[in-house]
Amino acid sequence: MGLPRSLVMLIVQMWFLFLADLVMVRSTDTRSSARSLDVLLQEYAYKALVNPKTGIPYDAAAPSNLTGISIRAMRLRSGSFRRYGVVSFKEFDIPTGVVVQPYVERLVLVYQNLGNWSEEYYALPGYTFLAPMLGLLAYNASNLSATNLPELEMRASGDPIHVKFDNVKPLPDGAVAKCVWFNLQGIANFSSVESGNTCSMIQHGHFSIVVESIAPSPSPVSQSPPGAVIPNAPPPSSKKNTTRVWIIVGSVVGGVLLLVLLSLLICWVHKLKQRNKMEQMERAAELGEPLQMAMVGDTKAPTATVTRTQPTLETEYVP
Repeated sequence: MGLPRSLVMLIVQMWFLFLADLVMVRSTDTRSSARSLDVLLQEYAYKALVNPKTGIPYDAAAPSNLTGISIRAMRLRSGSFRRYGVVSFKEFDIPTGVVVQPYVERLVLVYQNLGNWSEEYYALPGYTFLAPMLGLLAYNASNLSATNLPELEMRASGDPIHVKFDNVKPLPDGAVAKCVWFNLQGIANFSSVESGNTCSMIQHGHFSIVVESIAPSPSPVSQSPPGAVIPNAPPPSSKKNTTRVWIIVGSVVGGVLLLVLLSLLICWVHKLKQRNKMEQMERAAELGEPLQMAMVGDTKAPTATVTRTQPTLETEYVP
């Protein structure tokens, strides 16, 4: 028994909506992880500011479970920051005229280099990172022991902020490198790479150089001796595995729910067809020739108005 076309289309649309929800949940989870990382790195950056001198950068230690991430902090006066900018704050060159809102008397610039954790916290499907993700964020410096601080809005009113990336991976043949900027909402924006692996921006956030992914060609598998240590291997990510497990579980649950819904629809269609058949039979019965009723004693019985054959007396045949 086939289903109506409209019901099939409805099921397909519901399935695509379910898959879209899964993608949205995963995207939301990744964005939430990146924001949590900013909060954590701000706390560790402030730990390096013990009796800091204005305009002097201080390297901070990253959490032990995030080996490979670099942090640097610098305390500045807001007025001096706007009038003079900051030259060579790691890869960043900040020009004059950068405005910070809301206004604070002193601010702290926090530099992030996520290293081999870049794609973990800023996944970009369809693209490959040629440089690590670099972050530039500003916070209120009135309390250097504060945690969970909101970022200050930082915007260039004149010349843009430049970031010159070091140790950029070679560009594949025929590929075009792009600058990517992630704002604090996790939205990616692309622009052209300037000469010298430099990107320009007018706001704070996270920045890198990427290229569209190309399907890799098969390569021979190298054998490593037992117990050998692979250098520069990215640390395992339990968070990524957990996300993958939840996606698989969600897909299985969604498939089961879809089967249950499909079964209910089949039962409903079957009952609907039976009901339509009964209604057609009832209508056919009502359209038949009605019989007249007559009282026979205390009982009502059907009677015929005419007879098919008229009775004939035998004497009518006598000539």
